[in-house]
Amino acid sequence: MVAVADGGAAYGEVTGERNCSEAEFTAYVQERRASLYATAYHLTGDRFEAEDLLQSALFSTYRAWERISDKAAVGGYLRRTMTNLHISAWRRRKLNEYPTEELPETVGETDAMRGTELRAVLWQALARLPELQRTMLVLRYYEGRTDPEIAEILDISVGTVKSSIWRSLRRMREDEVLSFGRDEEESFGELVA
Repeated sequence: MVAVADGGAAYGEVTGERNCSEAEFTAYVQERRASLYATAYHLTGDRFEAEDLLQSALFSTYRAWERISDKAAVGGYLRRTMTNLHISAWRRRKLNEYPTEELPETVGETDAMRGTELRAVLWQALARLPELQRTMLVLRYYEGRTDPEIAEILDISVGTVKSSIWRSLRRMREDEVLSFGRDEEESFGELVA
């Protein structure tokens, strides 16, 4: 352990190096905060959970900042950290669904679901998927990850990724809210395009 006198760093090296690293980290976060927040939001589906997830991932990355030799890989490191933190959180979460005699009320008639409304309905459909399936779809369609990359991130087999994504997409195609008043091909084709 290095002794520090008068509140300053020994030999003046640690403070200067740490300030440089801190400035570098701050600049990186300011430059990428929108895309990092978008990833967190796509994983969680909730604004407040996304903020918490991003905060935790940034804290973890900040602590490891000096050990990351390839700063070009920080984006992948952060996304991997967010994915792992999100998976850990929903594994710990208790199941809050209870069986009931009556189904909740359904949404009334809507228009052709254009623009913002379409995105809102899509997020609602994604929210109805199990956490793992939603995570896979976010990694595939929002992050542009390949099946082997998703399998590595989630620590599962490529076959499981392929079958789960196929089931997720089929479930979304069958979602009545997404296809209200339109045939399956028309309604789902617009969402994936």
